[in-house]
Amino acid sequence: MARADIAALLALAAAVFVAAGDVLHQRRAQQAGEHHDSYLTLALRLLRDRGWWVGSAVSAVGFALQAAALGLGSVLLVQALLVTALLFALPLNAWAAHRRVSRSEWVWAVLLAASVAVIITVGNPTAGHARAPWETWTVVVAVLLPVLLVCAAAGSRADGPVAAVLLGLVSGALWGVFAVLTKGVVSRLGDGLWAVLGSPELYVWAVVAVGGTAYQQFSFRAGSLTASLPTMTIAEPVVASVLGVVVLGESLRPGDSGWFALVVAAAVMVVATAALARGEAADSDG
Repeated sequence: MARADIAALLALAAAVFVAAGDVLHQRRAQQAGEHHDSYLTLALRLLRDRGWWVGSAVSAVGFALQAAALGLGSVLLVQALLVTALLFALPLNAWAAHRRVSRSEWVWAVLLAASVAVIITVGNPTAGHARAPWETWTVVVAVLLPVLLVCAAAGSRADGPVAAVLLGLVSGALWGVFAVLTKGVVSRLGDGLWAVLGSPELYVWAVVAVGGTAYQQFSFRAGSLTASLPTMTIAEPVVASVLGVVVLGESLRPGDSGWFALVVAAAVMVVATAALARGEAADSDG
């Protein structure tokens, strides 16, 4: 079996565990306190919550599978497949809430997954480098950090689905950066423990993981899964894919006739995400 095929299977397995962990985290964040509680209060309550730690353990398995996939395949391939976590999360969340997934939710979720399949098959993503120089990362920070700060500030002042989407964007973007850094960390494993410990990516990777987890919980607390998770699910692969191309030199090879299909697939991803979030807003108003 080719390395890319193994990476794809590992990424799909990671999506299952990430979805289960997200559902557990979202339910614990919703039950941890009132919406007017501060982020610090929420974080302290979750750290004392056994159910939240169970969700963290499940998510950790997903992250390990994701790291293994990134060690074998491109960021473009692995992160695109992780979007399918939404297909697993919707029925899991519905089962936990003792309700059925609505027909519209399924339609939009399936369209979301179909657009991912198009991007993978038509885009034909290729691997690049495992690491990038710090000068490149400096430019990334200068561009990305102000955007995340604005979203975080606006999300902290908003309520309901709007807050869930804005904070989910921050979390998803951080997890996208995390994925690219993971590829760099994994690439050093073959050089031994000291090489990994001496890698700057390791320490930035840990900080980004903490930030991604924190804003994920804040987004989960702000709204239900159909508002927060779709936003994270799209933001992570978009940011990771852009960084994969710009920072690691990965590429898509759709051919002259394939670019139109890629543009359509990307548009479907955005529309499906917006539709799921809008559905949450309607449920909240009802």
